[in-house]
Amino acid sequence: MRALVAALLLVSATVASAASTAEIDAKVREALANFRQQTSAGAELAKKATGILVFPNVIKAGIGVGGEFGEGALLVNGKTAAYYNIAAASLGFQLGAQERSQIILFMTDKVLAQFRKSDGWKAGVDGSVALATLGAGDAIDTETAKKPIIGFIFSGKGLMYNLTFEGSKISRVKK
Repeated sequence: MRALVAALLLVSATVASAASTAEIDAKVREALANFRQQTSAGAELAKKATGILVFPNVIKAGIGVGGEFGEGALLVNGKTAAYYNIAAASLGFQLGAQERSQIILFMTDKVLAQFRKSDGWKAGVDGSVALATLGAGDAIDTETAKKPIIGFIFSGKGLMYNLTFEGSKISRVKK
């Protein structure tokens, strides 16, 4: 019970300290620059995307029960089109906290339009996100590169593996 209360307090505190649009925009630019430095293959895919959803700081924490939360922006034609948050809850053995950046590339107009029309989009339910991993020489698996929605999860230390977008709910927020 204490773990549930702790996780809820963490997420509540994060929501209460919601960032301004200027703060989000600055962090989004920084995250994109970091992303481009870490993976030229990902940067090339991003150039082909019809929309890029960037969550610069997603915080995940838990003690038995966990939660994650982050704020970000959807970029269309290089400009902020809307602001979103991402949230998820989890059960099971977990202890600690982690901060990471997440980028979702919408590769077709159709999947971008479906995302924008949704009222609370759930990864794995409303759209399957192919999680990109890097192979030798910064190459992205060719099958992943053909998917309509491609996700990247990374930290200051590089692309992160064995993570997922599944179960995350992404909601548009009015700023």
